[in-house]
Order: sequence, then C-alpha cells, then structure tokens
Amino acid sequence: MTEQHNTGLIARTWALIKTRQFKVLAAAFVTGILFWGGFNTAMEYTNREEFCVSCHEMYDNVYVEYRNTIHYQNRTGVRATCPDCHVPKEWTHKMIRKIQASNEVLHKVLGTIDTPEKFNAKRAELAQNEWNRMKKTDSRECRNCHNFEYMDYAEQNKRSSATHQAAFTAGKTCIDCHKGIAHRLPDIEQNIGAPKQHP
Repeated sequence: MTEQHNTGLIARTWALIKTRQFKVLAAAFVTGILFWGGFNTAMEYTNREEFCVSCHEMYDNVYVEYRNTIHYQNRTGVRATCPDCHVPKEWTHKMIRKIQASNEVLHKVLGTIDTPEKFNAKRAELAQNEWNRMKKTDSRECRNCHNFEYMDYAEQNKRSSATHQAAFTAGKTCIDCHKGIAHRLPDIEQNIGAPKQHP
C-alpha cells in the first residue's frame, strides 16, 4: 500500500511539474532570485569607496582632503570610508539615499561639477545639503561609530568631555559641531547668499 501511495504521489508531482502554471511560477521564482541578486550586487558595488572616488570630481577634491584627516588614518587603524559616512546601513534608508544619489550622478553626467571651478562654485550648496541630511537623521551614520551613550567622558580631555555632555543634554547631534571634520569647510560667505550667476 505504501509503495502504491508513493508511486501515485510521484506521478501526481510529475504531472504538476509538467503543467504550464508550475513552469511559469518556477520561471518567475528563478527570475526573482536573479533580479534580487543582480540588484543587491549593484547596490554593494556602488557602496564602496573605490566607486565613490572613481570620478575625478571626487578624487581630486574631497578625497584628497579626506586623506589628510583622522577618519582616513589614525593611531587605531579604524577607518571611515565614504559610504560609512554618506550611506545608511539600514536597507530602507540606504535605498532612499541611493535614489537621492542618482540625482548627483545625473548632475555629474550633465557636467554641473566637472571642473574644479564648477565644483568649488557649488561646494557650499553641496555641503549644506549634506549637513541638512545629517541633521535630519540625527547624524545616523556618525553614530554607527560614535555614540554619546558609549563615550567614556573620563578618557576625553576636559574640553571635549564638557562639550560632548552639554551637547548630549541640549539634544544636539554630531554635525552641529563637527562640520569640516573630514572635508574642508567651503567658503560659506562667498557661495551662500551671493546672487546666483547666470551663464
């Protein structure tokens, strides 16, 4: 009886596999896996420092500055790369940031910042956009490595300890005090508030 039952089950399963609906579902499943794998691979590829500095606008400007900061080289050997500071780790926030970054890629293609002069002319605006994003997210990416709750204030110098504790109490976030920590500050007076130049 069991052998007949197994044979019948195999026959029914084989008949199901031969149906058109099963083939369509199987093809959709495999296509979904391939799409997700390709999508995730592309996301991770574009989330590397090498990709971030692959255009000369980034490599010749902000990357050069970053290489002279404590985020690049320090006594502990812990390094923050471009995506560590500019791309969220959580999937939903990462996707939102990647969509925003597609606008930045569009402007790269359009040549908006393709020369040092154009880059510096827009630098204050670009910096302000990033500072606003960091302020809005409570410096989420900074807090991946730096967190008020885990700071040992006794190990900090007096000024840093007092300032961090006051900032924590006042509800401030990292970017309120640490603008220019990895890139030089733009000339705000020259770029922000000045009348826009039309070509």
